Amino acid sequence: MWLVFALLSAIFAALTSILAKMGIDGVNSNLATAIRTVVVVIMAWGMVFLTNTQSGISEISKKSWVFLILSGLATGASWLCYYRALQMGDVSKVVPIDKLSIVLTMILAFFLLHEQFTVKSLVGCILIGIGTFVMVI
Repeated sequence: MWLVFALLSAIFAALTSILAKMGIDGVNSNLATAIRTVVVVIMAWGMVFLTNTQSGISEISKKSWVFLILSGLATGASWLCYYRALQMGDVSKVVPIDKLSIVLTMILAFFLLHEQFTVKSLVGCILIGIGTFVMVI
């Protein structure tokens, strides 16, 4: 089931880039990010209440709160930079560079989470890097 959600995530991420580029014309990138964020917040809390999981908020540990807040700050910084890059550049160049996050995530997962880094994942990282370079030059 995770694969279905991962594929849906990729589809929605692709739509995000195209729709954002279409909507950001003549709009300050920070304002556009704020509007997008409000929509995301409404959707996320809507899902919490729809699935009746709001009572779980009191069970979140302090450690989880810290890391969730840090993750939110990283997401916000990423979105602000992403929208600014979209406003200034072509989607076909911005998105591949943004997706270098895959390579960075795998490296960080190896060092911080002690996940395995196999020959297959190394080859994948190298190919993503080469592919990004080819698409951007």
